[in-house]
Amino acid sequence: MNPNLIIDPSLRRHCRYGVIRTTTLERLGIPPRTAYRRCQPGGPWTYLLPGIVLLANTRPTARQRVEAGLLHCRGAGLLTGFEAARRYGLRNVPLSSEVHLLVPSDSQLRSPGFVVIERTTLLPGRRMVSGVPTAPPARAILDGARRIRELDPVMGLLIEARQSGLCTIAALSAELESGSQRGSALPRAVLKRLLTDLRSVPEARATGIWRSAGLPPPVHNPALHGPDGKYLARPDLWCDEVALAWEIDSYEHHYRHADYGDTLDRNTRYAGAGIVLVQTLPSRLKSAPAAVAAELRAAYEAARARPRPAVTIQHSNVS
Repeated sequence: MNPNLIIDPSLRRHCRYGVIRTTTLERLGIPPRTAYRRCQPGGPWTYLLPGIVLLANTRPTARQRVEAGLLHCRGAGLLTGFEAARRYGLRNVPLSSEVHLLVPSDSQLRSPGFVVIERTTLLPGRRMVSGVPTAPPARAILDGARRIRELDPVMGLLIEARQSGLCTIAALSAELESGSQRGSALPRAVLKRLLTDLRSVPEARATGIWRSAGLPPPVHNPALHGPDGKYLARPDLWCDEVALAWEIDSYEHHYRHADYGDTLDRNTRYAGAGIVLVQTLPSRLKSAPAAVAAELRAAYEAARARPRPAVTIQHSNVS
């Protein structure tokens, strides 16, 4: 018998993405003992979960791990958490090989290997995402966020969910109120903070540095207009007293090829309007906060030493 049975069409018809149950293999004439022997080191197959194997001697892909988790749940599982968030297109998701699945509260399933089984009385309606039964975006994102204990990853995940248009703050807040309260304290605090319209994790950290510099309270993301009423820009933080703008310019979000020209045009408008501009990389907010605070103070003094330009703001949010 050919040990590399993945090439056998009879097996391909009974597996998905190379993942198959040992009970299915047994019906096809391959006893469980033989299947598990082929999953030993050097063998042609890979053990994934109890009773579930991969018909290849390779590291399982994310899709193969998900398929194994769904087989483990026997059709009752709903993908949620980080893997679901990635399938919805989010990028700012903590790295994890876990497959987090929701099942009905009366289920007796356990959490083997890389699979996390969460029993819930609030099983949401399923959405099919690339053939995978998946929890709705707000539920999936918050199920992941509830498992994080650090501020920045939670804030990054929720900010991207909002800015991508996948979820509104209102939808996330409603889901948080109606769902499990376990691990909800940090996501709840982040959502409250997001209501102030902070646009990024670096910007949130920047607010603390601004305050440590002893500057007047900043305005977050105001729309600036020149004396002719034309729109100029929307800085991350703004000191209206002296017309000082601070931009947290990350390489990823501001210096991608498609955005580079827009950033240069923005800076030209700042200069033409007489606005003093400070630009800071997010990495320096964490590595050199004292130096950044000193730069802000110096820029503030320079701005205060010249006549304030005729710049107005709209839709301000002072903190």
